[in-house]
Amino acid sequence: MSSPVTAGATRRIFIDKQSPKAYHALLQTSEAVRATAAEAGLDRTLVELVNLRVSQINGRAYCLHVHTRAALRAGDTPDRLGVLAAWRETELFTPAERAALALAEATTAASDAAAQDAAYAVARDVLTDDQTAAVIWVAVTINAFNRVSIMSRHPVRPER
Repeated sequence: MSSPVTAGATRRIFIDKQSPKAYHALLQTSEAVRATAAEAGLDRTLVELVNLRVSQINGRAYCLHVHTRAALRAGDTPDRLGVLAAWRETELFTPAERAALALAEATTAASDAAAQDAAYAVARDVLTDDQTAAVIWVAVTINAFNRVSIMSRHPVRPER
């Protein structure tokens, strides 16, 4: 019996492995974006919240697995990560984190112009120009990695 993930699906190639030069360029972009975020004064926990929220929206188990670990290493808490999908309903996130999360969601759902305008307005009130640009770049980059994972169907396997 086929699993739901593979039922009727064509075997996928891991495009990161198939095209290593292109993937390496994406990794270099990610490193530049990480440096840009740090230079803008965004701490690693905020960056990982953006990575996680975008990966939640995109439904990417592999990226959620990777960035949950990164968020915990950066000092975030299981309580905050557990409610991230409902961040608007909590008081666990700072105004800067809330602005970044809204902006990341608007970047991911690019067809919703009203949500983009609203998120951008909040970001402009809370974040600096450099921070706003960095958050958008973080969201754009994780969306690109999510697409690599989506098309490759990267698995999440149990730890040994």
